[in-house]
Amino acid sequence: MNTMLRKSVLGIAGLAFTGGVFAGPIAAHADAAPVHSTKPVAVSVQGAQSKIDLNDEQMANAKAIIAATKKAGLPERAAVISIATSLQESKLENLGHLGDRNDHDSLGLFQQRPSSGWGTPEQITNPEYSTLAFLKGLKQVDGWQDMPLTEAAQTVQVSAYPDAYAQWEQQAADIVAHNWNS
Repeated sequence: MNTMLRKSVLGIAGLAFTGGVFAGPIAAHADAAPVHSTKPVAVSVQGAQSKIDLNDEQMANAKAIIAATKKAGLPERAAVISIATSLQESKLENLGHLGDRNDHDSLGLFQQRPSSGWGTPEQITNPEYSTLAFLKGLKQVDGWQDMPLTEAAQTVQVSAYPDAYAQWEQQAADIVAHNWNS
């Protein structure tokens, strides 16, 4: 095959592959019934979803994240990203030092580290402070409102598991939808 023909074939194959990658998730759900919801999910939920039952303390922490998001003047989408991030990092538990199980010096709802400049241990374990610190980082991410949740969260958190946040998007959206106006 001559060079020009080979490049053309490879270019078309590349476009077909790219189209399949981006259209695949959409096409996979094309037969699904439309969902009529006021959930604050600006970007469609991606991948398999996880869900945990929340106790009173975890719900109080979720509500504290929502309150801090409102205090920061940010929309529901910011609360969804924050709650999904906290679900991944701590299961919405305000974690203190975990001894040998601790990831470096990570603390609180978002597993923020004093040594990385997030604040003092006392600040980081304060749900309002830690949420406002997370949101400050989120606001510095250009286009966070329109990007996939896991990308926005990862840009702020710099986790060793960058794709893990996506699994909590639906539960976070449900929590925000149920509690935003209460």
